[in-house]
Amino acid sequence: MPDQIIVQAAYLLASGLFILALLWMSSPKTSRRGVRAGELGMLLAVAGTLLHHNVVNYELILAAVLIGSAVGVPMAFLMPMTAIPQRTAISHAFGALAVGLIGAAEYYRLAPAQAPGSFVMWALMFEMLLGFLTCTASVIAFAKLQEIMPTRPIMFAGQKLLNVAIFAGALVLAGVLIFVPLSSQLFPAFVALALLFGILLVIPIGGADMPTVIALLNSYAGLAASAMGFALANKLLIIVGALDGTSGFLLAVIMCKAMNRSFSNVMFGGFGQLAPSAGGPAEERPVRSMTAEEAAPMMEMARSVVIIPGYGMAVAQAQHRVAELYEHLEELGVDVKFAIHPVAGRMPGHMNVLLAEADVPYDKLVELEDINPDMPQTDVALIVGANDTVNPAARDDPTCAIAGMPIIEADRAKSVMIIKRGMSAGFAGIENPLYYNENTQMMFGDAKKMAEHLVKELQEL
Repeated sequence: MPDQIIVQAAYLLASGLFILALLWMSSPKTSRRGVRAGELGMLLAVAGTLLHHNVVNYELILAAVLIGSAVGVPMAFLMPMTAIPQRTAISHAFGALAVGLIGAAEYYRLAPAQAPGSFVMWALMFEMLLGFLTCTASVIAFAKLQEIMPTRPIMFAGQKLLNVAIFAGALVLAGVLIFVPLSSQLFPAFVALALLFGILLVIPIGGADMPTVIALLNSYAGLAASAMGFALANKLLIIVGALDGTSGFLLAVIMCKAMNRSFSNVMFGGFGQLAPSAGGPAEERPVRSMTAEEAAPMMEMARSVVIIPGYGMAVAQAQHRVAELYEHLEELGVDVKFAIHPVAGRMPGHMNVLLAEADVPYDKLVELEDINPDMPQTDVALIVGANDTVNPAARDDPTCAIAGMPIIEADRAKSVMIIKRGMSAGFAGIENPLYYNENTQMMFGDAKKMAEHLVKELQEL
């Protein structure tokens, strides 16, 4: 009995720390404290679980910990910061698979003793449905982000109808298993349909929508964990799963709002297909270009510079060189700010994390709604690998696939410099008319090397 009091106390403290972690991580000033609170909460949760009276074999648990560490430690230390979206997606897959497998084990253990329609069976079927579909959906999201498979939407005739039929089939089998718990011969088919639906759910979604998909899958994984908590009568899982599910859902809502999209449009719209704008092919329009030697004097003479980072900066791992560029401009008396779009990169907060890693002061990061009024007075807008988030077609072309999506209005600056490898379209597959504006100069090349050249030229000046 005393050990169970300790377990419940550990769970209660862990739950409180997880709530505080979310609260503190909502502000840059307290985010480090929030991370530490979350880490301490997880330590208490694991320690409390190991003291539970149902634990009968610590050797197997130790083996699982060693195997998990062998996978997790390399993921943490070897995967670059640019791979955070992929790492998040595959982490969701592992977590959801764990939920699904635990649910399957509990089904075979509890089903013989359950009455038809019992609450435990409802909870188990719900958590396994969400767990297994989230697992395969997260694997597909990882593959798209890692470009193991095409990032474009994969569409085929009758796809939506097939998706509905597979999901309905999974629900029917779940209903049978709930009301006829001993129908175990149907259980593998239920699992297979849930896994298949997860794959079909994400393959028609384009790479431009992956940030929202990741947030939504995070919500699914949390809800599955919460349902597992009800099935196992585990208060910690109920609370933590609810926190995860709710926060992931709210984040997905924020991301959809940032892209002016609805959930149904994201999940079923096939967004991300190549859709050239009305401006015509890139090769038919003149493009102005400049070198770092030409750009440096203009930046030195500017009173204000707004740096707009995007996924190209992440791919080139140029955040440290961009931070050096910011420091040199500040030393020259130039007012420098970073304009951050909510969906820049491939996951929420991607640019914030990269710039924080490079020790850029957080008060220099400005959201788009706050920076846009200042853009007409900005002397130089320096775009580092951003594309869709600065595409004026979203504002000016109602027929565009990203029409209505809020953008950073870099085109309104007095001068626009774009660091980019080439003229390819962004993740949305839409041509950017900003490249051809009279006030735009293209700086072709790797973002990291170009930033280094700019720093060198500024030093010489």
